[in-house]
Amino acid sequence: MKKILLTVAALAVAPAAFAQVEIGLKVSPSIVYLRPDSPGATSFTSEKAKLSFGGGIFMDYFFGENYAFNTGLFLTGKGGTIAYNDRAAAPAGGTTGVRVEQKIAMQYLELPLTVKLFTNEVAPDTRVYFQVGGSVAVPVQVRINGDKYYTDPYDNKNQTKAGKHIFDIDANIIGGAGVEYQLGQSTKLLAGLSYHHGLVDFDRYFERTRGFSDVNIKNSVFALDLGLKF
Repeated sequence: MKKILLTVAALAVAPAAFAQVEIGLKVSPSIVYLRPDSPGATSFTSEKAKLSFGGGIFMDYFFGENYAFNTGLFLTGKGGTIAYNDRAAAPAGGTTGVRVEQKIAMQYLELPLTVKLFTNEVAPDTRVYFQVGGSVAVPVQVRINGDKYYTDPYDNKNQTKAGKHIFDIDANIIGGAGVEYQLGQSTKLLAGLSYHHGLVDFDRYFERTRGFSDVNIKNSVFALDLGLKF
């Protein structure tokens, strides 16, 4: 019994022995695009990706020598250009729709919740890491075709606030990898690539206001992650 208690105590203390918090800043230039889906009548497609930029503060909480829980707070840019078939915007008497493009630019306040797995040193003071997990985010700014208000081309009168087109929360799956280099006793540089796969259909305009059926639009982000730990 005594041996069992000692073993349990040792297991409980072990994570605390490795517990270490590292805080840093990260910037992430990104290529972002939208993943629309709809029936053939409206034929939503992704037309163009866009360059975006994000950044913020992050924390790695190590619960083992090579394992860390990662979180932080970031301002992240998302969006892209979509196109769809709008029969209501066709000229009077027309039987075919008009192809309409819409450029959507969004900024989100994002909270990542991921795990980082580190290798041992692959070169002096250099370790490779792999990152997997997810994030939740809320939109803080939305522009459509560069403006905070949007006038739909089907009647040129129905003006709506761009922020009303977007759902109030987003969620993503995150996967990535990178390299971390030890500069000094507590200073480290990191560089990596990550992909953020949006899970939430953020459209709150085409179905509710225009009456289109089964429209889904989701975010995707490819990011270059550059960071500095203190």
